[in-house]
Amino acid sequence: MGKGFFISKVVAVVCVVVAISAVATIIALSVVYAQEKSKNQETPATATTGTTAGPGTQTTTPSTPKEPWQHYRLPDSLSPISYNVTLWPRLTPNPDGLYIFSGYSTVLFTCVNETDLILIHSNKLNFTMFDGYHAQLKAVDGASAPQLKKSWLEVPTQYLVIQLSSPMQAGSTYELFTEFVGELADDLGGFYRSEYYEDGVRKILATTQMQPTDARKAFPCFDEPAMKAVFHMTLIHPHGTVALSNSMNYEPINITTPDGLNLIQTSFGPTEIMSTYLLAFVVCDFGFIQSDLGAEVLIRIWARRKAIDEGQGAYALEKTGPILSFFEKYYKIPYPLKKSDQIALPDFSAGAMENWGLITYRETALLYNPAVSSNGDKEWVATVISHELAHMWFGNLVTTRWWNDLWLNEGFATYVSYLGANYTEPDWNMSDLIVLNEIIGVMAVDALASSHPLSSKEADVMRPEDINALFDSITYSKGAAVLRMLSSFITEEVFSNGLSMYLEEFKYKNTVYQDLWKNLQTAVDNAGIQLPHSVEVIMNRWILQMGFPVVTIDTSTGKISQKHFLLNPDSVVDVPSEFNYEWFVPITWIKTGAAKDQYWLLTKEATNPDMTIGASEWLIANIDMKGFYRVNYDSENWDRILTKLSTQHQAIPVINRAQIIDDAFNLARAKIVSTTLALSTTRFLNAELEYMPWQTATRNLDYFVLMFDRSEVYGPMQGYINKKVTPLFKHFKDLTANWTKIPEKHTDQYNQVNALSWGCSTGVEGCKELTTAWFKEWMDNPDNNKISPNLRTTVYCSAIAEGGVVEWDFAWGMYRNATIASEAEKLLYALSCTKQPWLLNRYLEYCLVPEMIRKQDATFTINYIAGNPIGQPLAWDFIRANWDHIFNNYGGGSMSFGRLINGVTKRFSSEFEYKQLLQFKEDNINQLGSAASSLEQALERTKANMDWLALNKKLVFDWFTNEISGTV
Repeated sequence: MGKGFFISKVVAVVCVVVAISAVATIIALSVVYAQEKSKNQETPATATTGTTAGPGTQTTTPSTPKEPWQHYRLPDSLSPISYNVTLWPRLTPNPDGLYIFSGYSTVLFTCVNETDLILIHSNKLNFTMFDGYHAQLKAVDGASAPQLKKSWLEVPTQYLVIQLSSPMQAGSTYELFTEFVGELADDLGGFYRSEYYEDGVRKILATTQMQPTDARKAFPCFDEPAMKAVFHMTLIHPHGTVALSNSMNYEPINITTPDGLNLIQTSFGPTEIMSTYLLAFVVCDFGFIQSDLGAEVLIRIWARRKAIDEGQGAYALEKTGPILSFFEKYYKIPYPLKKSDQIALPDFSAGAMENWGLITYRETALLYNPAVSSNGDKEWVATVISHELAHMWFGNLVTTRWWNDLWLNEGFATYVSYLGANYTEPDWNMSDLIVLNEIIGVMAVDALASSHPLSSKEADVMRPEDINALFDSITYSKGAAVLRMLSSFITEEVFSNGLSMYLEEFKYKNTVYQDLWKNLQTAVDNAGIQLPHSVEVIMNRWILQMGFPVVTIDTSTGKISQKHFLLNPDSVVDVPSEFNYEWFVPITWIKTGAAKDQYWLLTKEATNPDMTIGASEWLIANIDMKGFYRVNYDSENWDRILTKLSTQHQAIPVINRAQIIDDAFNLARAKIVSTTLALSTTRFLNAELEYMPWQTATRNLDYFVLMFDRSEVYGPMQGYINKKVTPLFKHFKDLTANWTKIPEKHTDQYNQVNALSWGCSTGVEGCKELTTAWFKEWMDNPDNNKISPNLRTTVYCSAIAEGGVVEWDFAWGMYRNATIASEAEKLLYALSCTKQPWLLNRYLEYCLVPEMIRKQDATFTINYIAGNPIGQPLAWDFIRANWDHIFNNYGGGSMSFGRLINGVTKRFSSEFEYKQLLQFKEDNINQLGSAASSLEQALERTKANMDWLALNKKLVFDWFTNEISGTV
């Protein structure tokens, strides 16, 4: 196997002649691109580059498409076999100040059905013309190719359209050749550039992000997941850089351009047959470390040279091999490739991307420095690596046919990422932490009437912005939750066996979700497991209708019922369901400490005598929250649960202690139980030392903070939380020898942060003095930060909140100089904690300047500021005033864009704010992109907040007041 990456001094004469010819062509194209870029900035969006106006010059596709090129889906007339692509990215600007790439591509395809039309995706590419046409066509099987009749670029649907003078013949094979130039922009999509500084030197690299629909920005291609093909990539790049792609490289050669430029040409072996969105290539001057997985797989971690030299890639390298080995056993199929390159990029829009053989990451998701990174940073690296490696089989080897089943890829990878991380870090208890990290959070989203089913119809997901909108928490986290539930009721072993059969049957092919159900059913049958219905019948109720049920259990009669759970019970659900919002619910329960067999609730109502209890007993359903539903009880059982929590909380499993809190608070918001009952589930916290119940309480009390931090309720609420957290604060002070040691247990390290965070925000004695002293010590000696990495986010935030411009400017300077991404991220958040409005406004303005705050971080930073009660109205005013700029420059179709609306509006709870949201929707109705669904959720959430406040403000004030005065 290959050992590293070497640049040869040997000149391969034949290859050089071909390369020089190609270079000459693409140099000429760069001039064309500069001219066209300038022209396009001056002409309407309807302009068609490089040809006379054709049928494709309209600016918008008609609502009822008439022509094939007006449809967003490719016809089934052509099927790609392979691509041969050569690209030359320029890492320095041209005389017009533009960064460009140029290249050429040959796609070999079969004509499946006779047609006189070629549609191939192309977006923002400028083509050289051949006798007035954008491409050249030839037949490769002895037949003659039709003559080209007309060609144009169809901008709305992102096609290069080629009309032929006569049809291509079914069964014949053809080649389409194109030459083109594109901009190597900093937009984080397609083939783009990333910039960073190392030792004061500005450096440029070229990299990719193709998912879901941006391969077409790099070269013309059939850019749909079912259009799998083999890719032969060649990259031309400067000396001092390396080129990476999905496959191993052949030995690079030196070439010289006609104008005397000395360059390197690196070609790569053919890929496995795969989808366009999994293609990746990078040109950079990074360093790497490597290891071998047995004798078969080369593993390399790539990053900035300084990061590699500092050992920041060592943890990723240490864990990649074991996780790959785990998945080989789990899937019962060997890793399909000869290498696994993983690269940390300074600019990257997502967390990571599962490109086959070359996985790209944000630096925070791959790099780890034990001296600076927290245990949370370490967990993030382990879970993201596990998530991406899970895709190497599930998603890459076997790929869903269309994006409407994105949940299957991402939900599955999210679920099994916890299994992989749990395998490689068995002391972390990752298989439990999925409840906190994924399930509890997404239940709040799925309880909205504006939620959506996991699986949609293909016809409902057509445009790129529709596809981008699916990259949300429903797809990832709910997908993980329902698959975890399925694995639980058929057993993990049977689940794994079914997956193995599925992957073996469909490797290198495409599927729909029913194919997975079929194979899991075979595994269930083979194991002799009895289910009330087939896997498909049970699971369709969870994926084809949005939401989930609340199961109500009357422990005096054994009566059980289910109902669609809505956070706002007055919401109107205008999405019909063929299942009438009923589910087949697997119920597990504990009866006074003893676990019982699973019971299936198959109708709206049923009776199970086993769920009745005596006067001194208690019952808790949904053990370890394996089922995706909430549970309500009769008032007597609630009272017994509260009594047990107050007297012997350890008798209830830790996940269920968290579940009781989360269910009660959400049931109260839905007006099913009283708010005082929900608040009563927190009374036992003064005796609780475990992380999961505390973290769940924190999230639910955070809602109260959001609703009341601008009202008179805030004071007594803070007083109550202070009483509950003080014992926890003292516990960790003792456990850590006055904050000088790190707790051994992974979750204790997290809960120490809760103790410090709540302690400082509610005024626990000595907390603020502690954090400000630590921060001042760092300010006095910037080169020696002694603050524990686990505590830095909290300490920085607390000290900046207590301080002024001096503390803020110091933190800003440390952020600007940070060479470790996880440290920069902590500072980026902490800077939003200041109480000075002018500093927050200045910080918001920085979000529009990529040299100050990277584009990948801008939306997160605005959300951080909106999380500050002082910053929230500033952030809302800011995005309204700058929406055009933010939308056009920060990706209206990006995966993170919808989070901006959610983050900035989560505190909204008044009629005035609701009307502002409606006005914002009206003002920007055609410029929302992937944020459209988030805006609907924000409107619904605001309405629910208004209703909740009207009902609960006085009640909550009285409850907290009585609790701190000791009258209850």
